Amino acid sequence: MRHHRLLAVAATAAALALITPLHADASGAKGPHPRLSELSTDVFAPFNTFVDATGIYIADGGANVVSRLSFDGSTQTPLVTDAPGVSGVAKKHKRLAYTTTVTDEETFENTASALNIKSPTGTLRADTLAYENAHNPDQVNTYGFAHPTPCQSETLGPDAQYKGAIDSHAYSVAAWGNKWVVADAGANDLLLVDNQGHISTLAVLPPQPYTITEEGAEFLGVDPECFVGSTYGFEPVPTDVEIGNNGMLYITTLPGGPEGPELGARGALWRLNPETGKLKRLATGFAGATNLAVGKHGRIYVTELFAGKISVVRTGHVSHFVDLPGVVSIERGLRPGRLYAGTLDPTFSGPGSIVRIKYYGGPMTRVM
Repeated sequence: MRHHRLLAVAATAAALALITPLHADASGAKGPHPRLSELSTDVFAPFNTFVDATGIYIADGGANVVSRLSFDGSTQTPLVTDAPGVSGVAKKHKRLAYTTTVTDEETFENTASALNIKSPTGTLRADTLAYENAHNPDQVNTYGFAHPTPCQSETLGPDAQYKGAIDSHAYSVAAWGNKWVVADAGANDLLLVDNQGHISTLAVLPPQPYTITEEGAEFLGVDPECFVGSTYGFEPVPTDVEIGNNGMLYITTLPGGPEGPELGARGALWRLNPETGKLKRLATGFAGATNLAVGKHGRIYVTELFAGKISVVRTGHVSHFVDLPGVVSIERGLRPGRLYAGTLDPTFSGPGSIVRIKYYGGPMTRVM
């Protein structure tokens, strides 16, 4: 994901939104009422979780550790240490896959990114940045304005219109058959990786259009007369990928730009048919769609980091599920009516948490 002058306020807006949720809702939703229990606070940035019969696997990008937490929260075992920028985790049989990314703190450029596949015989590294350098799949996309005006070009320079640039941030991973699907938040695509480390492109996400309003122009600090009414194609940023019971792939994306109230909540949920390559947007309007879990009966749970809540999508309809400040990840449990979520500290001053969510009929309660 390239850094643009038009996006320069994104990080500040996101931080403020995380501290003060944009539209958190405590009213609850019709249907199952969630009960929350805190299992662990021995995490800092649990960007992804994975659940199997042996426990809850956690990719902690704050501690650079992959760990396994017991279901009762009593034991947390480090499995991989010194995993820089770890953000995704998945498991299939005896193989544990996790994503890592090294970022230059001065330039904010990603200097290394990979899917790591740990097995009893060792750890194989599939270099997604090398693949991006060789292929740059999203160069087929044109970002910015379709036909920038002279004043737009003068204001934004090369960011007024450009092709997909070289970047890789292997963020989330899911097991798919005997391969792995990686959501690359830097390359704006989904990659397919086999257990020998061979990488191919599964799908490229499309640009995310935003028609600039008066309020949006003021927020971005650009001339309204030059920008209002024009549509800017932001980069898509895939943040999670999960496999549905129907064989479809479900993806969450950030819109690649600010998500403050001035520009609106523009995160989205997508469905990809991996056989045909057909991509369909199922829902949008999420404030920080960082993760998803595929539930039963057509329900998909989406974390809204900047809104401090989890929403549920069914047949394209989005409804509130539960408030959870700082929620950044979610995974379905093995037992019916259970989800596991990871949170960041909304004030950035303490640890995050792993939370078990039970949902059933009856009044909503919260145990933390």
